[in-house]
Amino acid sequence: MLLATSDLRTDYQVLGMVQGSKVRAVHLGKDIVASLRRLLGGEVKEYARMIEEARQAALQEMIKRAEELGANAVIGVRYASSTVGTGIAEIIAYGTAVKI
Repeated sequence: MLLATSDLRTDYQVLGMVQGSKVRAVHLGKDIVASLRRLLGGEVKEYARMIEEARQAALQEMIKRAEELGANAVIGVRYASSTVGTGIAEIIAYGTAVKI
């Protein structure tokens, strides 16, 4: 599956918008450690890992939906995120499914 953040310089058939969304939370123990890191400064590895896992899962869900439409590429790929609660984040991957 070809993924691009921009338009393609080739002919393609637009199949529609696709998206993937994942909501992830860290374990309570990791949330406590992350809170301590916030106080002391430095990288909050617990949240960084959670966001990376959610981003990859959302991307895979978007690709699956594109494949269900018969696409072999997704253009205009973007990510968005929101905080649902303390230690809980939603990541959305979206783009336009196309067939080259």
